[in-house]
Amino acid sequence: MAKSAKHLLIASTEAYCGKSATILGLGYLAQEKEISIGYGQPLASDLKANSDETASEDTDFLAKILGLSSKQVKPPLLSLNRKMINQRLQGNDRQNYAETVRDYVNQIDGELIFLEGPSNLWEGSIFNLSVPEIAESIDASILLVARYHPQLLVGSLLTAKKFLSDRLLGIVINDIPPAELVTATETIKPYLENQHIPVLGMIPTDRILNSVSVREIATRLNAEVLCCSEHLDWMVESLCIGAMNVNSALGYFRQRENMAVVTGGDRTELQMAALETSTHCLILTGRIPPKELIIERAESLEIPVLSVDTDTLTTVEVVDGAFGKVPIHEAIKVAQIKHLMKQHFDLDRLIKHLGLEVAKSI
Repeated sequence: MAKSAKHLLIASTEAYCGKSATILGLGYLAQEKEISIGYGQPLASDLKANSDETASEDTDFLAKILGLSSKQVKPPLLSLNRKMINQRLQGNDRQNYAETVRDYVNQIDGELIFLEGPSNLWEGSIFNLSVPEIAESIDASILLVARYHPQLLVGSLLTAKKFLSDRLLGIVINDIPPAELVTATETIKPYLENQHIPVLGMIPTDRILNSVSVREIATRLNAEVLCCSEHLDWMVESLCIGAMNVNSALGYFRQRENMAVVTGGDRTELQMAALETSTHCLILTGRIPPKELIIERAESLEIPVLSVDTDTLTTVEVVDGAFGKVPIHEAIKVAQIKHLMKQHFDLDRLIKHLGLEVAKSI
């Protein structure tokens, strides 16, 4: 690692604020300015049951997308699970992770090292790996990513400023709805700046980033794919429930775009209505096989049809919980992240605050 390397810890006020997307976008922007970057994640959390494998997949994805060598990227130092937490609580794990994280970061090459923080500011405290503790151990600046909440945002950021003190280099406000952009820009941003909280990025809500692939939906539902498996990479942007009469359903469906429709396997008329609108995925509940004409029509329109064992309510809860909370592994999301960060993030200001030297073009 170069002696002049700068460490930037990307933290968040809560889970699913967009840390990984921010790192990906910043990585692209930094590389465009010919800044050598590195990436690490001291504490991985909120992972699936096979946590080590999932963490490795996410790290490998970032390394591949950003073209990082094995010297520029490190897998998570620690992946939280219940067994590990219990060992720490019972006194069986007494390791000084403050020292371990310094050794970990020193093994990453780059002029600017991005470190992904835990899901919130205090997670990892029992391992001395909370956001402020990591930052103190490795002398890192902190870029805080916060999802826009009209009534809660400012209070949470003021509290974070007190908690993080001068290590808070700036913030990114993410997922700002169109109706709130004026308020966020003309009222909230100036107020935060006056409170010595630099607002480096203001990212508007984006349908593509909040979408979820049909493949991810099928995986989460453990669904049987009845047709059009070649289109599982289609992106779903909204969710509709087919539980009304067909005339009402048509008007309802026509108000949405690129949707997944959940309805009973025996509701043929609703299934057909869904297929005739902007549907990217038809999900049939109760494991009731649809009529052949539904499959034939879906195949002609190239719309995947999934069959699940769960009831409609449970199915809707699972699908709805996926929006905005799935990995950014699809190419369309990667391209959109790059575009949004280039438009809405002030990289020059970040570089200035970091004191990072950038080669000037001739």
